[in-house]
Amino acid sequence: MVLVILSGGVAGPLLLMIGLAITPASSAALLFNLEGLATMAIAWTVFRENVDRRLMLGALAILAGAIILSWQGGSGAGAGFSGLGLGALAIAGACLAWGIDNNLTRKVSGSDPVQIAMVKGLAAGAVNLTLALLLGARLPELSLTLAAGVVGFLGYGVSLVLFVLALRFLGTARTGAYFSTAPFIGALLALLLFSEAVTVQLVAAAMLMGIGLWLHLFERHEHDHVHQPMEHTHAHFHDAHHRHPHGPGNPTGEPHVHRHAHARLIHTHPHYPDLHHRHGHK
Repeated sequence: MVLVILSGGVAGPLLLMIGLAITPASSAALLFNLEGLATMAIAWTVFRENVDRRLMLGALAILAGAIILSWQGGSGAGAGFSGLGLGALAIAGACLAWGIDNNLTRKVSGSDPVQIAMVKGLAAGAVNLTLALLLGARLPELSLTLAAGVVGFLGYGVSLVLFVLALRFLGTARTGAYFSTAPFIGALLALLLFSEAVTVQLVAAAMLMGIGLWLHLFERHEHDHVHQPMEHTHAHFHDAHHRHPHGPGNPTGEPHVHRHAHARLIHTHPHYPDLHHRHGHK
């Protein structure tokens, strides 16, 4: 948990603030899409989550849509990448830190997601606030502080709880892929709230992201697999993976939470690399 807080809660935001201060907004928006790519790459290469051609094509389509949505263009070669340098490296470093954070958070995704969000938010917030004050920063006026708190509650607290739940049920790579649609969702909200123009750029990005999501959502991953014996605690129903007896004092309603044991099980059904399907593939 310490590595999770240091990477995603401390290093990520700190590098982001450094990068935003010296990087053009258009370039920064483009670079933010590296987080989803970093999350998927680490999940596939380090933690050996299963990936097939369909998932890879879907990830590339989502990434391509995010790049098109962020691209500001301009004249001359390399215009869309103008102003890159230390700021770009800082933002790329932040995305890498969040990619590491996302993969490490998967290890504790069976725990209470609200508790995870509280621990990460309080610990990381305290460290970053202390660093800011030591560097000479001053607290803003109360109204601005409250507004920032609301943004943080939604953008970090609620978002993190939902992200941890997605890690539990979908695995890291697929969660990272879906997270890459954030620029598209932001653009759609801008159209609805601020009456911004529907551009060729937006339509092209929407089509690519839609294709990517379709490839991921309608993936069918099914094979004979082994569940090794394990014991843990998380919210669950009594489904095919939870056929255990209840002793005195255990809850009876569903879903419910208690420590329970899984016996060795071999069966076949469609599945994701979720909390109960973290097995290798030949």
